[in-house]
Amino acid sequence: MKKTKFLITAAIIGISSIVAIAADHIDAPAVTGGTNDITDFYAFQGQNTSNLVLVANVQGLLSPSSTANATFDESTLIEFNIDTNNDNVEDLVIQATPRDGVMYFFGPAAPLQTGLNSTILTNDEAGSVDITAYGQNAITATENGMQFFAGPRDDPFFFDSGQYNAIIDGMATSFNNPGNDSFAGTNVLSIVVEVPKSLVGGSGTINTWVESKRRQ
Repeated sequence: MKKTKFLITAAIIGISSIVAIAADHIDAPAVTGGTNDITDFYAFQGQNTSNLVLVANVQGLLSPSSTANATFDESTLIEFNIDTNNDNVEDLVIQATPRDGVMYFFGPAAPLQTGLNSTILTNDEAGSVDITAYGQNAITATENGMQFFAGPRDDPFFFDSGQYNAIIDGMATSFNNPGNDSFAGTNVLSIVVEVPKSLVGGSGTINTWVESKRRQ
């Protein structure tokens, strides 16, 4: 795979520490509803407590019929950024990009450049996994001590938008328990990578964020 430069065109979602969740189902007009629109970012300790799991969800609010035809954009790079020294600049990246029904992963490794532009780290290929088709059992792959998945999943984010609007309008003072899941029945395309903590900062605190970048 040749080195390809990508330029950020989508929103960035970032979080700190080992266990956290960030969501942004409605993005800027330039990317809303597009193939590089990030909906959620999750980072949490794996079932193997020596591992960190990173999840990026894109193309949110997919109906079941739309999910059957949804595909990852081959012109888009998903980049997990990891800051290990608290200067808010990526020290390591894990990259994911699809081609011909396969998601390829690179890193974790130092980026060739930081900021808005990225180049695929072809010398640091970590592994690949066949993209799971809608309605099929999840396909995972394990290579170089890392585990990978890519494909459609039920949207895991719970939010009661009706109650939220009622609170904003002064008609309610709090959310209900459990409330109504406004995203029930919708899907996302997920990219999941499980990586040993030793490769991304060990046991210390890290800052991490995800970007979607489109090929120049």
